Amino acid sequence: MLPQSHAFKSGARIALGNQPLQKALGFMKTTGFPAKRLAAVQRLPEFEALREEGRTIKDRTLKHLDFYLETFEANVIATGGHVHWCRTAAEACETILKICRALDAKTVTKGKSMVAEEIALNEYLEKHGITPVETDLGEYIIQLRHEPPSHIIAPAIHLVKEQVAETFRAAHTDRDPDRPLNDGRILCDEARAELRQKFLAADVGITGANFLIAETGSSIIVTNEGNGDLTQTLTKAHIVVASLEKVVPTLEDASTILRLLARSATGQEFSTYTTVSTGPRRAEDTDGPGEYHVVLLDNGRTSMLGTEFQDMLRCIRCGACMNHCPVYQSVGGHAYGWVYPGPMGSVLTPTLVGIQEAGHLPNASTFCGKCESVCPMKIPLPKMMRHWREAEFARDLSPAVARRGLAVWAFLAKHPTLYRMLASAAIRLLALAGGRRGRFRTLPLAGGWTSVRDMPVPEGRTFHSLWASGKGRGTR
Repeated sequence: MLPQSHAFKSGARIALGNQPLQKALGFMKTTGFPAKRLAAVQRLPEFEALREEGRTIKDRTLKHLDFYLETFEANVIATGGHVHWCRTAAEACETILKICRALDAKTVTKGKSMVAEEIALNEYLEKHGITPVETDLGEYIIQLRHEPPSHIIAPAIHLVKEQVAETFRAAHTDRDPDRPLNDGRILCDEARAELRQKFLAADVGITGANFLIAETGSSIIVTNEGNGDLTQTLTKAHIVVASLEKVVPTLEDASTILRLLARSATGQEFSTYTTVSTGPRRAEDTDGPGEYHVVLLDNGRTSMLGTEFQDMLRCIRCGACMNHCPVYQSVGGHAYGWVYPGPMGSVLTPTLVGIQEAGHLPNASTFCGKCESVCPMKIPLPKMMRHWREAEFARDLSPAVARRGLAVWAFLAKHPTLYRMLASAAIRLLALAGGRRGRFRTLPLAGGWTSVRDMPVPEGRTFHSLWASGKGRGTR
């Protein structure tokens, strides 16, 4: 998937006019993840203490990341597995292709993996004659539709049931065209039947990893469908593709963060399946992959260490920030133009693809702070979006109009007497021009606002004058 974040404004405009999308996003806001997360958190009195502990675990790991990664590699090798270090997306794709070709693989089943989306693995495998099959239900649906995911834990959240039924009728042409597909249970059963043979026929299984455990050389995935288990236990090889920051020191550390993950993501106490994989099938095992490979991807992560963006590496990909973000709730994930949408994407995407491509994203925020307040790892997302705005301004990448406007404001802010005089004059002028209507339908220099909503006429005194008189300070 090539980054298209530069087109965020046009993508957002299209999304706002997409009625099926707005219907789907409405379900998410009113009955979906935010409400379920709140209920799950309220049932766990120690949730805030766990957030602090989780943050401490990740910060300690990032401080000694090299040590834990080397420990992880040593333990993978000790259990019969292989670790492949990849600096770039291209290296990761080439490594995975080499493993597949060594096993004469023709088909690959895949569990949901945002890192695989990041490196455009499906397109790369198809280009080289290998058929990838997504087995997560949401990923399977959007693969049939030739669409990217719109959410990191619910890839097809932008679709309504009728669109899924239409997709299945178009793709599953060997079935009765007049069959009923008006129920979620029926749709799930049909997908299960279609995928079952794919699991049995696949040569290689590829999954992501929610955690990599340094002390055991294990990988952990969490799913609600069991597709990850089938993907990795029935094939000649299990390939785990994961970014470097997924490592944690111990199983106990992973257990602590798992208590945060599902509650933050879907409002569950725990995901239905939590699967720990350690090495290839042993002689006494009844099932399991013939080979076990871990592809460790950097792709810009190490450049974040020691910078103002290091905290982003604590992210456990729960999706809570986007579930609660008023911008994401209005436009969905595709408007963001790449793999990672919402507030976490507004920080991570510029890091990975450049601020020149993704400059719109950190600017697409109300800075309401909801993302940080619900993040299980306490990542200061608004602060880092401000860092990106500063970087954009420093490199003269922000629009010239915005830079000139900020220059004027900075001049006035340095001359408070002049600022107060002009502010008072502007208020009086706007109040006079607004007249009895009490609002402006159009206003020079405010077209971005008045193109979609009226501008209220200012009333009363300025904040500065109220503060000086003591009326703006309130009482305690």
